[in-house]
Amino acid sequence: MRQHSARSVRVVSIALVWAALVWAAPLFAPAFAPVLAPAPALAEDLKDMIYDPGQLKPVDSTLKVRPGQLAPDFALPAISGQTVRLSDYRGKKNVVLSFVPAAFTPVCSDQWPGYKLTQEMFEERGAIILGISVDNVPSLYAWVVEMHGLWFPVLSDFPHGAVAKRYGLLRTSGTSERAIVIIDKKGVIRFVKAFDINRRPDLGVIMGELDKLQ
Repeated sequence: MRQHSARSVRVVSIALVWAALVWAAPLFAPAFAPVLAPAPALAEDLKDMIYDPGQLKPVDSTLKVRPGQLAPDFALPAISGQTVRLSDYRGKKNVVLSFVPAAFTPVCSDQWPGYKLTQEMFEERGAIILGISVDNVPSLYAWVVEMHGLWFPVLSDFPHGAVAKRYGLLRTSGTSERAIVIIDKKGVIRFVKAFDINRRPDLGVIMGELDKLQ
């Protein structure tokens, strides 16, 4: 009888340990992975998780930076678990700061996956994208997993959008503009624009500006 009871306890214990491992698995994703692997079984399609805010005021901020000036440095937490500093890329890469308003919204969920498809075009121009949003790290992590990963760092400007504000790209709603800032290898801003928040920035414009740095 004691043998049967001990066996039952072992079975229950194993089941509890297994359940705990399954629940905790996402917390131990490799901190150094540049690209998040697709989730083995998504709960639902990303399109079913999108919140549509409707048409918004195209631009709702005043730029505080301009081409020709040294880009204000910053350090932000990435969904990889690392802290990414803009100046780390000085002398190594041209940097494209891609500010987007919010995770799980229609245009943002179309824009960044588009950059995944055009990764080679950025790399040929010696450029790295730094994706920036005022969302917190867990929200951004979940969003990127649903998008089946991205090749570039995704950074959280939470909670007050300090970096967006410093660049003059923080809207009155507390979200950032849909903006592109291109910074050369010397750390100098070469292009900056807040695009219509309701539309994706023109990829041709971005590539054209990067071509000027070659």
